[in-house]
Amino acid sequence: MREIFIRKNVVNKVKWRFWIIVLSMGGMSALYEILEWFISVNTGERGAYFLGTQGYIWDTQSDILMAFIGAVLALIFCGKYQDKYIN
Repeated sequence: MREIFIRKNVVNKVKWRFWIIVLSMGGMSALYEILEWFISVNTGERGAYFLGTQGYIWDTQSDILMAFIGAVLALIFCGKYQDKYIN
């Protein structure tokens, strides 16, 4: 996503690009969690096996938080490395 934003000049300001990408990753994670919930509700008992939460009630929130953290770390640690190959 970062490379597309840079190559197509979608967002030129670095800070805006950073936060748009981080929030997009969080949004995609939230959409996946909604998909998991939908499958769980509509498949009955088999939905619990699909989710695999093992009784952890904060599983959804933890997954979304990890997506945010992963996006931030990837942008911080891989951004400069990626810049070498883009330019």
